[in-house]
Amino acid sequence: MGSTFLSELEERLLRYVRIDTTSDQASTTSPSTAIQFDLLHLLRDELHEIGAQDVTLTDYGALLASIPATVDAAVADTVPTIALLAHVDTAPAYSGTDVKPLVHRTYAGGAIVLPDDPAQVLSPDTSPYLASKIGDDIITASGTTLLGADDKAGVAIIMTAARHLLANPSIAHGPIRLCFTPDEEIGRGVHPNLPKDLGADFAYTLDGAEQGEIVYETFSADAAKVTVTGVSIHPGQAKDKLVNALHLAAKIIDTLPQVTLTPETTEGREGFIHVYQMSGGAAQAELHFILRDFERDGLAAQGALLQQVCDTIQATEPRATIT
Repeated sequence: MGSTFLSELEERLLRYVRIDTTSDQASTTSPSTAIQFDLLHLLRDELHEIGAQDVTLTDYGALLASIPATVDAAVADTVPTIALLAHVDTAPAYSGTDVKPLVHRTYAGGAIVLPDDPAQVLSPDTSPYLASKIGDDIITASGTTLLGADDKAGVAIIMTAARHLLANPSIAHGPIRLCFTPDEEIGRGVHPNLPKDLGADFAYTLDGAEQGEIVYETFSADAAKVTVTGVSIHPGQAKDKLVNALHLAAKIIDTLPQVTLTPETTEGREGFIHVYQMSGGAAQAELHFILRDFERDGLAAQGALLQQVCDTIQATEPRATIT
């Protein structure tokens, strides 16, 4: 069974990653991109093919299904319903178009150079976990795109396990719910209706890092967008008139703590404020932040700090507007 299971798992992953499912932070729809339906519709069809029950694609883009319990009816009511979840979207920071997965058979160690961009190299020096995979098969992208294993590896695992369980009802288990969600990469993976629609007692998200790792706690998260509106004047006539929104945006970033509250200076349960995008021009600029903390009070304090910094910079230049 092991080799058959792994072969199916690989085949599914290689198919799924070729489907572009990039999410879009700027979109207001759910899913944020219509292309996510390309994979969701395929998974819906495959769930029907393998005999899953209650296959439903919600209006907010979550695909749900059930695997009925196989335990003895006498104890069925005492067995909890568990759910397995994965997300179909890939991060918009890098291209998910025309993904060309490569299988590096029986990895012998050392660097893996990605052929479409030889500057992209996977090495145990920068990815120490790779050293533990000597002798295994390694799947990568070709160098110009994401692979999309985050989280299509999770999708492939769930689909492969679901087919195996449905094909082998002698394996005793309680009721299982399956869930594939959109837009996790942009922080919108859990719709308010999802917990009720899922109907599980316990849920496990297959979206991790090293093999064998179980994450039992996560942070609370907020997002913030700061818009700085300056005063636009032709540079040739700008003295004492121009208010450069980019300069003020840079001051906001520079005023925030640099050595105690950024992702690159924190670890473990330490929270952070991360500016991940800056856009615009002299007339108007936008800053996008994510705020993370394991305690709600800490998250609230981060929001208050960001507001305080914006107010301070605003006070230095009343002709500007910072919201």
